Amino acid sequence: MDLSTIIGLAGCLGMIGLGIITGGSGLLTFVDIPSVFIVVGGSWFALFTFSSISSALGIFSVIGLAMKITTYDERGVITRLMGMSEKARREGLLALEEELEDLEDEFMKKGLRLVVDGTDAEIIRSLMETELSQMQGRHADKISSINMWGTLAPGLGMLGTVIGLIGMLKNLEDKSALGPNMAVALITTLYGSMMANLIMIPVAGKLKTKDAAETKLKEMQIEGVLSIQAGDNPRILAMKLLSYLEPGDRKAVEAEVLKDN
Repeated sequence: MDLSTIIGLAGCLGMIGLGIITGGSGLLTFVDIPSVFIVVGGSWFALFTFSSISSALGIFSVIGLAMKITTYDERGVITRLMGMSEKARREGLLALEEELEDLEDEFMKKGLRLVVDGTDAEIIRSLMETELSQMQGRHADKISSINMWGTLAPGLGMLGTVIGLIGMLKNLEDKSALGPNMAVALITTLYGSMMANLIMIPVAGKLKTKDAAETKLKEMQIEGVLSIQAGDNPRILAMKLLSYLEPGDRKAVEAEVLKDN
């Protein structure tokens, strides 16, 4: 599990709960089932209009992606590509074929397979960048759905407020109905704001960060594959790939991968 996401969500909910308790109200005061139906259920079903059935049904698994730890092993990628570069310069590009069987990263594997097959560099770049672009498009669609839910939830909250006020105004003579209707009127707005600001907007931001990290990794792999195809010196290849890292990370990795070159 992604600890920072868990800490963020739990911390936000905890601070809100603490504020409610220290303010003299009980937590159960803010539990209202009709408001849940209007805000959570209503905004979710509105997503079916915005996107496809599969996208609306799959949005919970998309939210789950923000909870998972995704490791992008830049150091491992650089080290592996340097090793392949050295072997290719020593034994020729065809010698890389036996290395491909043990390569788990399908993106890099496809690129190196094209190199072994003698494909032109421009075609390799075009094919790999097309696959990268398609990946970014899929990620953008998922992030768009999360952002849309974050937009719809406050809107449904305001709709719930209107519903509660109408119910209250139509039953002014029934004092027992004033409290429940007022609760729906106010709590739906609260729920909508909480959904957008505590869950949807942060989750969308987390997914954008993950997309950027995966994109950078694949750009490194494209550069590395093309460098091997061009016959670059492994040290030159390493320097190209290290430029993708943050300055602080770059020094640590540079000392490791260039120590024997």
